[in-house]
Amino acid sequence: MELLDRVESKDRVLAHRDAVIEKLTHEIAILKRHKFARRSEQLDGHQGLLLEELIDSDIAAIEAELAELAETLPSDTKPKQQPKRAPLPSELPRTPIHHEPETTQCRCGCQLKRIGEDVSEKLDYVPGVFTVERHIRGKWACNQCGTLTQAPVPAQVIDKGIPTSGLLAQVLVAKYADHLPLYRQERIFGRAGLTIARSTLA
Repeated sequence: MELLDRVESKDRVLAHRDAVIEKLTHEIAILKRHKFARRSEQLDGHQGLLLEELIDSDIAAIEAELAELAETLPSDTKPKQQPKRAPLPSELPRTPIHHEPETTQCRCGCQLKRIGEDVSEKLDYVPGVFTVERHIRGKWACNQCGTLTQAPVPAQVIDKGIPTSGLLAQVLVAKYADHLPLYRQERIFGRAGLTIARSTLA
């Protein structure tokens, strides 16, 4: 009986201690939330007024500087406007496209005289265009002995394959330098006029 009483009393003590620990843990969590919450970083009304005063003083100083600069600049000279667009590189090839009126005869019957022209440049881009290299190897035969002579097949990167070194270089550069996956290259080639399967590209 005494052992049971001791066990029960110790269980009650442990239950009381667990309740106290839980209560203290809860209070500490509330205090931490209250102390370190985001609302503790908000500005109060007095600090906001200080910032408004600083902003007003800065705006006044800027307006005074602008007024001084306006007085030093002559009124008849205006600053030149910088071109908004950089000129196109001169090394790019130009294709002239002429736009002329349908007739150079005036409505009054006189011949119109050219006095100038307006030129505007547009930047154009032509995507990759497929071309075919036709390797024609002539066959030469002798009428006397029937000997057949022909130039040897030039060395290819892929034996009996159809891609040239230029096409292979394009695929490799696009994949490894431009990080363009093969399925995207397949679509690009399809838009250019020839669909090359992804398995073939791989």
